Parts: sequence; C-alpha cells; structure tokens
Amino acid sequence: MLKVGLTGGIASGKTEVSNHFARLGVPVIDTDRISRELVEPGKPALQQIRKQLGEQFLDTAGRLKRKLLRKHIFNDADARKTLENILHPAIRREIDRRLSMIKNEPYILLVVPLLVESDLKSVVNRVLLVDAPESLQVARVCRRDGIDESQAKKILAAQASRSERAHIADDILENSGDLRQLQQQVEKLHKYYLSIGSPSD
Repeated sequence: MLKVGLTGGIASGKTEVSNHFARLGVPVIDTDRISRELVEPGKPALQQIRKQLGEQFLDTAGRLKRKLLRKHIFNDADARKTLENILHPAIRREIDRRLSMIKNEPYILLVVPLLVESDLKSVVNRVLLVDAPESLQVARVCRRDGIDESQAKKILAAQASRSERAHIADDILENSGDLRQLQQQVEKLHKYYLSIGSPSD
C-alpha cells in the first residue's frame, strides 16, 4: 500500500488538501489530530507535560492551555525538545496502530506537518508538499490564530524552510489562494496515486 506523506509549513493549506483527499475516499491519518487526542485530560502524555513542563500549562479543569504552551515552546528550544520527546513516540505508536487497521486501499495519506524534522520520513513512500509564499502564510496564521506578525514569524522560523521541504518532496501543490485550483490539483494527484498504488491485503 502506497503511503503518501503530506507536509507543509503552518497555514500553507494542508487541512484543505487533506480534507479534499478524504472527500475523494482516501484514508487520512493526521498527526496533528493524534497529538490533540494524546493530550486530552487523563491521558499519559498530558500527565508527562504537567510533570516535566509545569502545572501552569493546565487549566482548572485539567485541560491543556494550548496557546500558552505553544508560545512557551517557540521561545524556549529546550521546552520544545521536551514536548517532542513526550509526544513523538506516542504519535508513532498510534500511527502504526491505525496503519495496521487499514486494509484493501491503494494508498493512504499521512499528514505530518513536521515531516522534514521528524523520523516519520521512513514511514512514507512518497512526499507531497503543500507550498505557499511565506508572506501569505504569515497573514493567514495571524488571521486564523489571532496572533501578531512577530509571533507568526517565530513559528515559521522554528520549522523547516520552504527549500528544505521542497528538497524531500516528490510532488508539490502550489496554494496561493485559489481553492478550486487547489482542489483540481488534488484530484489530478489522486488519479496518479491510484495508478501507482496497490491495495493492501
């Protein structure tokens, strides 16, 4: 079974692309969604975050204060590494579990925003990059998350560069804002992946 790794910088359009693949019937495993599930109240990963990074990142109901933690890790490289050491192994185990449950599909889409920086490159057979100009990424993330431009640029700086992502990409989707054009690119790639993929047992 062909495993396509979907990656791209923040606010590049990965969600819209993965949603359109899903509408076409492609199984999608999204590491961002997995990571959110892993830090729900009562989950071991959340307890590790509380223990290693501090109580201040949980609210009175025991839920993760995502914005506060995100701001902290983008200003503290050691804290970011600690968080990655907590979450990445758990994410990998959950990916393996979900992959083992998918049968008789020509290909699956594995959404990994930080594919360049992670060890998940070994899991996928092909890399699909959603690319957008950095100025557009900054504008989108400021609007989406209600943050200022300097914070948005810090997030971009902490990720792989566009050229680093392009270097590992087998396929690139350009997303400069035309939604229908983006969907047409997805549909064209879908046909191609169907032609080179093969159903798993």
